[in-house]
Amino acid sequence: MTATDPRRVVEAVWRIESARIIAGLARIVHDVGLAEELAQDTLVIALEQWPVTGVPDHPGSWLMATAKHRAIDMLRRQSRYQQKLAQIARTTPEAEDPDVAAELDDYVGDDLLRLIFTTCHPVLSTESRVALTLRLLGGLTTDEIARAYLVAEPTVGQRITRAKRTLAEKKVAIELPPPTEVVERLASILEVIYLIFNEGYSATAGDDWIRPSLCEEALRLGRILATLAPHEPEVHGLVALMELQASRTPARTDPDGAPILLQDQDRRRWDRLLIRRGLEALGRAEGTFGPYVLQASIAACHARATRAEETDWERIAAIYQVLAYVSPSPVVDLNRAVAVGNAHGPARGLQIVDALVLPNYPLLPAVRGDLLARLGRNAEARHEFERAAAMTRNARQRSLFAARAAALE
Repeated sequence: MTATDPRRVVEAVWRIESARIIAGLARIVHDVGLAEELAQDTLVIALEQWPVTGVPDHPGSWLMATAKHRAIDMLRRQSRYQQKLAQIARTTPEAEDPDVAAELDDYVGDDLLRLIFTTCHPVLSTESRVALTLRLLGGLTTDEIARAYLVAEPTVGQRITRAKRTLAEKKVAIELPPPTEVVERLASILEVIYLIFNEGYSATAGDDWIRPSLCEEALRLGRILATLAPHEPEVHGLVALMELQASRTPARTDPDGAPILLQDQDRRRWDRLLIRRGLEALGRAEGTFGPYVLQASIAACHARATRAEETDWERIAAIYQVLAYVSPSPVVDLNRAVAVGNAHGPARGLQIVDALVLPNYPLLPAVRGDLLARLGRNAEARHEFERAAAMTRNARQRSLFAARAAALE
């Protein structure tokens, strides 16, 4: 790194490490809100020091060590200091930076997984669980969460604040539940993990089309869950879905980072190992019809087609029909419209799209524009792509939509 960009390094490292830091701090201070505050203090320290002292050789470790020191200093100032310090200190009394993770034992041994079970605790509403977990473990901003869930930003902010307050008031422990309670919490956890993956797969805002670190983190958590709940089909379905979608990553952008759409991708660049793992995970859920298993079955249709022309769109459209029954939503119907448009013609797909209402969702006019273009209605299609470009907050997506509009002039 050059001497002129330490702040950018701080931001990049923070994006990757913040969830682990918050998870580690939460186990020390037993309060997710306080853990996030201490983590933010650590970020401020790095922003102040690194431009002066230079970037540490191991920036992630530096952030974690600094955050732990701040947590210990805070406990030292509290009336229960001796009791709290005894819980986190190693046997040597002079240790300044105890290895908290090594001291606390559980049947999985993963700070992040412990935190995700806490933020998805039943005392919280489903909306609050999702928002808080995305904020703390996904590292997403309030705006990104709002766009992912198609709700107002202030609403998300209120959910996060309320969730932290509820966990503190109810004195929810930062720990994994007993194995007998794991299954009860899986549904919201799976939803959160997939939203984290989706934000990495197609970023809602910023200059990058994809954020691979988020996809990798979601996959890691999903794989851990699969070992924790090996008899739950939807866990394997989600893992299969993420593996299969992640397999396309090498082919999804050109050398400049510009997006390449599915039908234009060089499928020889798809990761065959991830495809094999995805198909194996899907096999473990065979015979069930949960929403993640169904979506993974759709992804498998794409993975098995060596060329775009070989895609079994009729099967995909049929699976989307089942998915729309099992888990109805306008976004599912929008994807079904794409499949129907490819299987039975753009006019059929357009009929579905024209019945949908998805305010400020750029993919709706984008899909409509594509179907109109295929019908030769270029002026209308151009208008739809211009609308899509105006809606999106992602620079790469905006360029893609603008290019599609320009090509129709």
